[in-house]
Amino acid sequence: MPRFSVIVPAYKVQAYLQECLESVLGQSYPDLEVIAVDDCSPDACGALVDEFAARDGRVRPVHLPENGGVGAARNAGVERATGDYLVFVDGDDTLAPDALRAIADRIKEAGDPDVLVYDHAHALWTGETVRSPFLHQLTEQGPVPFRLDDRPLLLKLPLVAWNKAYRREFVEREGLTFPAGACADIPWTVPSLLAAESMATLDRVCVHHRRQRQIGSTPSAQGHFDIHEQYDRVFAFVDERPELTRWRPVLFRRMVDQLMSVLARPDRLPRTARAEFLRRSRDHYRRYRTPGAAVPLHARLRHLLVRTGSYRTYRVVRLASALRRNLTRFVKSLARGVRSAALRLHYRVQRRLPVRYDRAVFSSHSGRGYGCNPGALEAAFRSFVPGMRTAWVARPEHHHTLPTATARVRPGTAAYWTALARSKYLVNNGSWDSRFVKRAGQTVIQTQYGTPLKRMGLDLQDRPAAARDTDFTELVADVDTWDHCLSANRHSTLVWERVFPGGYTTLETGQPRNDVFQQATSADVARLRESLGIPEGSVAILYAPTHRDYLRGPRHTLDLDRVLRQLGPRYVLLARAHHIYDAPPAPASGGRLIDVTDHPSIESLCLASDALVTDYSSLMFDYANLNRPIVIHSDDWEAYEAARGTYFDLRAFPPGAIARSEDELIDIFATGHWRGSRSAQLRAAFRERFCPYDDGRAAERVVQRLVLGGTTGQAPVTPLAERHPVPSAADAFASVPLASVPRPQPSTDGTPVLNGS
Repeated sequence: MPRFSVIVPAYKVQAYLQECLESVLGQSYPDLEVIAVDDCSPDACGALVDEFAARDGRVRPVHLPENGGVGAARNAGVERATGDYLVFVDGDDTLAPDALRAIADRIKEAGDPDVLVYDHAHALWTGETVRSPFLHQLTEQGPVPFRLDDRPLLLKLPLVAWNKAYRREFVEREGLTFPAGACADIPWTVPSLLAAESMATLDRVCVHHRRQRQIGSTPSAQGHFDIHEQYDRVFAFVDERPELTRWRPVLFRRMVDQLMSVLARPDRLPRTARAEFLRRSRDHYRRYRTPGAAVPLHARLRHLLVRTGSYRTYRVVRLASALRRNLTRFVKSLARGVRSAALRLHYRVQRRLPVRYDRAVFSSHSGRGYGCNPGALEAAFRSFVPGMRTAWVARPEHHHTLPTATARVRPGTAAYWTALARSKYLVNNGSWDSRFVKRAGQTVIQTQYGTPLKRMGLDLQDRPAAARDTDFTELVADVDTWDHCLSANRHSTLVWERVFPGGYTTLETGQPRNDVFQQATSADVARLRESLGIPEGSVAILYAPTHRDYLRGPRHTLDLDRVLRQLGPRYVLLARAHHIYDAPPAPASGGRLIDVTDHPSIESLCLASDALVTDYSSLMFDYANLNRPIVIHSDDWEAYEAARGTYFDLRAFPPGAIARSEDELIDIFATGHWRGSRSAQLRAAFRERFCPYDDGRAAERVVQRLVLGGTTGQAPVTPLAERHPVPSAADAFASVPLASVPRPQPSTDGTPVLNGS
């Protein structure tokens, strides 16, 4: 008997069915059966189902003699299911990688609940993936299993069958079936939630629900009129069970919300059917309204419109709402225009006032928080220049990262334009506003934010995937405002001066943000590890991939849960996504997989870790200053090189071991090669080339040169051999734990595993 019966109804989804079935059969949890139901589809769905059944014995094909709708197809699958749990996947949807393993683990943790509710994401036809907005309802905190009384807000989630796993014995005991017609999920989902004696949630995206492109055809009314009958079935179920009467007010409000949602969307109902739909909704409102049940203030207008059932009133309210929205937009647009004109006038006035030689303004990554090279220089300005007053430009959501000693400035405000007009020093690792006008007496310092591996600046002119909307004329105009550009090494100098041509002076001082690597102590490392929740005695691996210019969203190339399972309980992964993404590099499951995407300081994460795993991120050049192991995961070098381009072949000159697949990465750690002698030799050569100046005094040298006006007496550069960066926590272990798994086999093409041994 399999653990899961995955039921896949298929009707007119031939373009997506193959991807759907492959996503199920390719799960890392193999204990499943797939019941693929061809709902008498007129296209090739039936043939595809048979092809998969011939290829994989876990697929059980079902061909219905006539089309009965999704409800009938699912019922046919339920009748034939033998698994412990039922999972429904529509024929044009897909299961996320390792979804069934995560579901199985959570079911085991929760003691085999009747229903497990998990998260989903919408896969848009544009290629974009948007996570469900109901994340907060799926928190895994609190006792499990529970009943709906303990988490009633779960009824606010979409009333669909495909975001839940159902214990088959529970379904059979309750006699749950799908009715005919559209909206068949409602009278299945609501009764299952109400009747379940034990429930649990999983805060992880397990299903990608496809939203197909609307092609402008006239919507059919009949399918959406079925929603009334489906709610008749829901309330009939409640009426049959007196103990569920208390749920009537909740279900009534949920019904009103859904009815108004259908009515409000022009793609749901043709115009000619809306008045009849509203009249029928009025009848249901009167039939199922519970006397004395309170209606929330924000929903009272909605209830009033359904209760009256007047489509004319509904249209008047809609027109009034549209008029109000348009008026609001007009007023806001007018206000923005007036404000913009006032700020331009303010900036002109400020530019005619004297430059303040005791003022410096800083910013990093287009208004993000305090950090990077500008952050290190801001602290150095205050430390080495008495009386210097500093300001930091950041968006309000990042102000909590700023030190109290620096003034907080919001982009685009009067204070912002005052700072740009009056400050002597302007320090940034990006660009200032395109309307910025550099004045005589001002000094613009471009810090950059790392050593370039990927192509930058004008080198992107023939790389449209990477350049995207870059305005190269505007880029060169910004370069013309620079007075100085910081460089970490000779390689950086040669690249910056070619791709950002201008009249500035390059300063090979090192990266100020890396000073902390030489200045931090073991006590600092211990404090940082404790704050991140890294268990004592664990090896912490920082996983920080860069973005891909040839992809719309983040690339989840590693199964981090599997990596951790293979490496064993003594390893911890700190997963950090590139800052242009909002989502972490992998769904964080808690425990040994810690999402540090929102941590304000990458330098602190480097200090807390014992090794770095990255792909082509410039972080490797900074991390090399710690003289700690670096492992490169390079599984798409050719694609990355074709889309973005690089300045040297990282595979020929790596900072440590190289893995070309997930198994090779596990092998590198399982065998200890990540910190072996060969890896140390590669790292030493890498440091010699790219870390000549990062000795802990780069910021001091910049201030001495540009603010204190000295070309002599500057802090000398400490040679690499004499530097002693703070050791990692793992260096203090008597022995570093090895994974207990067998070594993966070499790659299928017969080439040996390059692991730095």
